[in-house]
Amino acid sequence: MTQIPTTTRQIVLASRPQGAPTADNFRLETVELPQLADGQVLVRNVVMSVDPYMRGRMNDVKSYVAPFEIDAPLDGGAVGAVIASRSDDVAVGQHVLHGLGWREHAVLPAKSVRVVDTDAAPASTYLGVLGLTGLTAYVGLTAVAGMREGDTVFVSGAAGAVGQAAGQIAKALGAGRVVGSAGSADKVARVVELGYDAAFSYRDGPVAEGLASVAPDGIDVYFDNVGGEHLEAAIGALSTFGRVAMCGAISQYNSTEPPAAPRNLTLAIGKGLTLRGFVVGQYPELVAEYHSRAPQWLTEGRLVADETFRDGLDAAPQAFMDLLDGANTGKMLLRL
Repeated sequence: MTQIPTTTRQIVLASRPQGAPTADNFRLETVELPQLADGQVLVRNVVMSVDPYMRGRMNDVKSYVAPFEIDAPLDGGAVGAVIASRSDDVAVGQHVLHGLGWREHAVLPAKSVRVVDTDAAPASTYLGVLGLTGLTAYVGLTAVAGMREGDTVFVSGAAGAVGQAAGQIAKALGAGRVVGSAGSADKVARVVELGYDAAFSYRDGPVAEGLASVAPDGIDVYFDNVGGEHLEAAIGALSTFGRVAMCGAISQYNSTEPPAAPRNLTLAIGKGLTLRGFVVGQYPELVAEYHSRAPQWLTEGRLVADETFRDGLDAAPQAFMDLLDGANTGKMLLRL
C-alpha cells in the first residue's frame, strides 16, 4: 500500500530575473501537504514540462497569463500518478495530466485533471506531441497561418519541441516544402531526419542568407518561434499574401533592451502579409480535432518527438536555464 506523504518539495521563484535567469532566482522548499477535500486528488508527479514561455511569467508584467509570484511555487504541465482520491471520477493508480508542475506532489480538484493512458504512450508524450506542444503547432499552422497544400513553410527553432512538431505536421497536412533553422549542425541534421526538406544553422551567418539557401523561391508561411532577426528574414522571403504565425520569440526573452528587428516591417504592406500572434488556449475548438489526428500520425511514424531529460526536482532550475540556452533537442522534460 502506498504511503501517503504529508510533505512535499517544490521550486519557488525567489526573485525576478534581470536578463538571463540564474540559480539565485529559484529556491527549493519543503512544505506541508493539505488534507484532501471532497472532489480532490493527490498526485505524485512523474514528469514535468520545462517551457520557454515560463521566462515571460517571471517578469512582473501584464500578459496573457498571470506572472509567477515571488516566494510562491512555479507551475506548468505535468503528468503524475494518483496516490489518493476523494473523487468518484478519478481513481488511485490512474495517471493524469495537470498544470501543477515544479513540485513532487500536487493536490488538485479532480475536475481540473485529465486522465491519460500511459500504456498507450509514455507519460512524457502527453506533455509533447499528444499535449500542448503538438496542439500549439497544429493551431499555428491551421487556424493562424491558414497553411494550404503545396505551401512552402519555414519554421524557426526547428529542433525545439514545437518546432519539430510544426515541421512534421506541416508535411502531414500537405506542405510542398518545409524548411527550418536550428542552432547547430547536429540539430540541422536531426530535423532533416524527422522530415524537413532542408534546414540551416543560424549560427553560420545571417539568417536571411541561410533562409535563401534552403528556400530560394521564397516562402508562403512562417511559423515563428524565435522572433528578431528570424522574423526580419522571413518578412523579406515571404511571397505576396504570405502568412506568419507568431508563436514565440525566444531570442528576446532574456533581453534587457528592445530588439532592433524586424527593420523591414513596411514590406508587409506591399506584400499584403498577415502577421498574427496566438496563444493555443484561444482555440479550444481545435483540441478534439487535433487529438483525433495526432495519434494516427504518431502510429504511422509521421510525428516523432525527441526528448531531453533532466532528473530530480533539484535539477529543474538548471534545466530551465539550459533550455533558454538551446541545450535541448525536442522537448525539455524533468523526471521526478
